[in-house]
Amino acid sequence: MTAVEERKREPAQRKRRERKESPFVAFRTALTAWLSRPLASFHLVLALTGVLTVIGIVMVLSASSVASYNPKTGTGVYAQFSKHLMFVAIGAVVFWIGLRVPLERVRRLSATATVVCLGLLVLVLTPLGSEVNGSQGWFRLGGFAFQPVEAAKVALAFWGAHILVIKYNIINQWRHLLVPVVPIALLMFALVMMQPDLGGTITLAVVLMALLWFAGAPKRLFGVILAGGLAGILVLAIIAPYRLARVMSFVSGDPDTSADGFQANQAKLALADGGFLGKGLGQGQSNWGYLPNVQNDFIFALIGEELGFIGCAVVLGLFAGVAVVGLRIATRNLDPWIRIVAGTLTVFLVAQAGINIGYVVGLLPVTGVTLPLISYGGTSLVITMLIMGILANAARHEPEAVAALRSQGPGKFGRLLRLPAPEPYRPPAKRKGGAARGGAAKAARPAPRTARPSPAQERRRSVREPGRRTAARTAVNRGTAKRGTANRRGHR
Repeated sequence: MTAVEERKREPAQRKRRERKESPFVAFRTALTAWLSRPLASFHLVLALTGVLTVIGIVMVLSASSVASYNPKTGTGVYAQFSKHLMFVAIGAVVFWIGLRVPLERVRRLSATATVVCLGLLVLVLTPLGSEVNGSQGWFRLGGFAFQPVEAAKVALAFWGAHILVIKYNIINQWRHLLVPVVPIALLMFALVMMQPDLGGTITLAVVLMALLWFAGAPKRLFGVILAGGLAGILVLAIIAPYRLARVMSFVSGDPDTSADGFQANQAKLALADGGFLGKGLGQGQSNWGYLPNVQNDFIFALIGEELGFIGCAVVLGLFAGVAVVGLRIATRNLDPWIRIVAGTLTVFLVAQAGINIGYVVGLLPVTGVTLPLISYGGTSLVITMLIMGILANAARHEPEAVAALRSQGPGKFGRLLRLPAPEPYRPPAKRKGGAARGGAAKAARPAPRTARPSPAQERRRSVREPGRRTAARTAVNRGTAKRGTANRRGHR
């Protein structure tokens, strides 16, 4: 075969190879190209928020229809579902606010928000607070209830990131690393445990750990904090009989169907009944009182029963997507405050979902943590929508996104939501090393005077630069005339 014939056959062979590899290669190429777009992270946050919220709406409708019906009080099957829709609408407004508000303003207000949340955590322990399921952690205003610990988690993330960014250059010193973030967090822990609310305390601890991790704290610090946290959880479990019963039921592994292990056992049975494809929406037996609070803490068990393993895998994949996109936003931003906040909020959301799913499938003891965006609405749903709005806002502050939005316009979603163009990141001016000690005195010193050249130097310069001879000669003559005048005045 000649060389000419081989060259003619090469394009045909290449085309055949491309046809064989086309499905996977085309998908990978298209996905890589789409992810390289400036606003890919922003669109992913919008998509994940929308899909998880829709799944939550459908599952809450299926879970709450039987529990809502009460002929004695006249409530229909859609009572709780209608209330959940109202919380979703409020959350959508909060999501838009978090997406539109300037992040620099959020940072400035973080200290005020932290102080307000501390005050609310104190007030909820007074007679102004209400008790729900054995925990006095709610404020009731008419038909609405507000749980301040949910807002405290977000405020701690914003304010803690602000303090750690300010102390970035001295964060290697333990005193500056721990104070004042850790004392304020411990105060929040104490106030939440006085309610008592073990689930809220654990999620607050997750926020603190994520803050220190993304701020670059030494790794040995996390071992100390983890050991102290486990000791604290053990003490808190021992002093409360109902928490001790839950822990002992989990540790023993005994399939007890009494009050202590009833919910955990029923959740496992619901997952087992669902199989691979599930029984279908609305066909689960958990809706009929076999699994209490199925629309709140155990809604993942209902997903497994009605949608099967496929439904559970989809939910797990969506939360994995939240983790990937949130960390992508954190790594692609230049502003250190946005990096820490995006990473902390992402870890908090994914950890909360992991804790909820963990105790539903029997890997963790029951702690009463909701599944973000899917469980029955309330303060947790609204705050989660705020977090997703902040993440979407942070995605629009990626350098490539800022350049695209400021040069090509806001785009379809920007025009629809009336979003302002984000400001590019400008790093703060670096201080000189001597600014802390004597810097002001150095700055106040007058600038050194420049010595006036002598007449001989002016003559030599005029010789080197012929174009300046006339000006130099004039300057020398003026200087000589002034000195002569001064000498005559001195003689007088």
